Amino acid sequence: MKTKTILLAGTVLGAFATSGVALVAVTHAMVDQRIADNQYQAMQRKLAAILPEGASDNDPLRDYIQVEARELLGTDATQVYRVRHGDDPVAVVLEPVVPDGYAGPIRLLVSVMHDGTLGGVRVISHHETPGLGDKIEEAKSDWVYEFKGKSLTDPPPEKWAVKRDGGEFDQFTGATITPRSVVNAVKNTLIYVQNQGDRLFEPASEAAEQPAGDKDR
Repeated sequence: MKTKTILLAGTVLGAFATSGVALVAVTHAMVDQRIADNQYQAMQRKLAAILPEGASDNDPLRDYIQVEARELLGTDATQVYRVRHGDDPVAVVLEPVVPDGYAGPIRLLVSVMHDGTLGGVRVISHHETPGLGDKIEEAKSDWVYEFKGKSLTDPPPEKWAVKRDGGEFDQFTGATITPRSVVNAVKNTLIYVQNQGDRLFEPASEAAEQPAGDKDR
């Protein structure tokens, strides 16, 4: 009798343990999915902010490739989202990294239209000094809006610098390193897209046949 009671208790405890583990697993999966959904929606809003309204009818977050171009894009692996309207390429949106920010790397989101002009630039994350370098955030200033419509010919390459260095872009009072680094990173992104030509805009099946990264060539 005593043995049966022990076995029954063990069975009950085992069932509770199994149920508890299953509940934790299901809850964890639901939370992870919710986080993923929120991140997806947040990214969609960021893309919409740097692209012309109604410019695309595809989902760039599902139509992307990963390239390797540390010298120009600041990191070993960079996402490139392709924006299309029907079969026509509209833009590419890249996630370059500014490796030489004042307080550490700065992650950007840069849209380059098919004609080589900038659709816009946004800062995804940074560690710049509050009240100084953090003015690269659109919530802190409109500085980042200066990039819209610019290209490698407007201004010319030698003018892709802050005004203190003889360029056309504003710097911040007391903080020149941050805007200087961002301007250079955006310029390098434009150079990369120009160097790659239409390969970045090709459908995934075609792009997969050619190395879109080409190691900065």
